[in-house]
Amino acid sequence: MTIRALIVDDSALIRKLLSDILSRDPNIEVIGTAVNGKDGLEKIDKLKPDVVLLDNVMPVLDGLKTLARIMKECPTPVVIVSALGERAKEITLTAFEYGAVDVIQKPEGILSQSMPDIAEEICRKVRAAAKANLENLKCMRNQELVEPEINGMREKTEKSRPQRENVFVRNVLAIGASTGGPRALEKLISAFPADIPAAILVVQHMPPGFTTSLCKRLSLKTALRVKEAQEGDRVEEGTVLVAPGNYHMEIVQRTVNGRKREIVHLSSGPKELGSRPSVNALFRSIAPIYGSRVVSLVLTGMSCDGADGAEEVKKMGGKIIAEAESSCVIYGMPKEIVKRNLADFVLPLNKMAEKIIKMIS
Repeated sequence: MTIRALIVDDSALIRKLLSDILSRDPNIEVIGTAVNGKDGLEKIDKLKPDVVLLDNVMPVLDGLKTLARIMKECPTPVVIVSALGERAKEITLTAFEYGAVDVIQKPEGILSQSMPDIAEEICRKVRAAAKANLENLKCMRNQELVEPEINGMREKTEKSRPQRENVFVRNVLAIGASTGGPRALEKLISAFPADIPAAILVVQHMPPGFTTSLCKRLSLKTALRVKEAQEGDRVEEGTVLVAPGNYHMEIVQRTVNGRKREIVHLSSGPKELGSRPSVNALFRSIAPIYGSRVVSLVLTGMSCDGADGAEEVKKMGGKIIAEAESSCVIYGMPKEIVKRNLADFVLPLNKMAEKIIKMIS
């Protein structure tokens, strides 16, 4: 079935670029464009698209207010088209709370050397969005955006969280997520206690730069220390390390002052299953190091990233938890885990934290 897409963006160039990109995909039809949020709402009501590509910064009616009305008045899968810049990225992370499915970065121009990769990613995300479970995309908020809220988030700084002294890591929680992941991560990580006896490693499929904003937002929701992973970061209990966009995050062992320690290695190697960072790359790297101390979680997302790595985790005695279809925005990655009989537990998101604490305590 052909996916009918509507593009809402105040830039004529971006409307043209996105229209050209999507029109090359035989499974997607661009049924219209709109120049701002007000125009977009009118055309959504008239044209009934399957997916809306929505600019996050627009005149007349901005992206967030438009998104809030879409989800309230005519629920439709929405992919945010984000400009560059810190404010735009913060708005995009708020958009996930309002019900956005995914985010793409605005293409810079048809002459860009990376345009073929960008075009494929855009089409892939639109195809995935069309399959989103709208029931699980309901707005997490009861009110429309108040602009100072974004300013307030920018002004907040990460709370000072003491690093733990213990070198030995008792457990490792490795989490992989894609479409719908930012919302899921916020709910899951905020449910973990400050004294959780585990290090937490996260791969979320996102464009470069957006993982920095994701870490800031997660940090405000949890008592744990959250940071975007850097080369050489130590794996420590009570710390959430998030793979930066466009880098695979692997864990390697190094001898420091006569002791073996596990640290982060960031790689710009080839994409796996179209993604960098890759969930498989993380899972494969931790399996031989931590063995039965690993609990791998595969959350909402398209494709099968994480399944091959989960097989390695299982071989080394680790446990696998797959998100249940009932809470997934896209039941793709967890479905593959279940299909391959890799899951020790299949749980909805709101049951995971409690189960994990029991498992590792």
